[in-house]
Amino acid sequence: MRTNHRTAPALTAPWLIAAAAALAALAAATFLLNPPKTQAADTAGTVVSTAKTSVGRILVNSRGHTLYLFGKDRNGKSACAGMCATFWPPLIAAGKPSAGAGTRASLLGTTRRADGRRQVTYNHHPLYTFVKDKRKGQTNGEGLNAFGAKWYAVSPAGAKVVRKVAPPAGNGIPQNNGGDHDSDNNGGPSDGDGNI
Repeated sequence: MRTNHRTAPALTAPWLIAAAAALAALAAATFLLNPPKTQAADTAGTVVSTAKTSVGRILVNSRGHTLYLFGKDRNGKSACAGMCATFWPPLIAAGKPSAGAGTRASLLGTTRRADGRRQVTYNHHPLYTFVKDKRKGQTNGEGLNAFGAKWYAVSPAGAKVVRKVAPPAGNGIPQNNGGDHDSDNNGGPSDGDGNI
């Protein structure tokens, strides 16, 4: 006895091409309407101004967040990339940076980062924000030893601001023993046992 087997119609090349084109168009439209949300470096207006904080009058970005310099930067070039730039996002210039209240336009400039973007500088110091500064005027990064050097808020004169009191212990930023081979992450004095 013979049995008839019916098979589904074979997928044809024109049908596959049309389906692939429709999916690609849908994916492109979705991406354009809802771009991925990442923690991008600050580019909002690239205005540098000043604000009064717990460490004195310092530079802030257009959102009022503290701007920092990195002690490892040399000759106006950033030494902070990769994981470092995740914790300390660079202030990226969308055009020529503007001097806001309390700053000097003659001290503003830019430097080219390894990725080709232009980072704002002040008195030849590349400027950064700190991810743990969530509100205007916070200075949680002041004096921290992370990624091979210390971080400081920047004065209106373009110099580092040195906090009069020690920063809180345990900043929670991964690094190589805080530079003192102790695990306190702040470069504090070693007690000789290789631990906190």
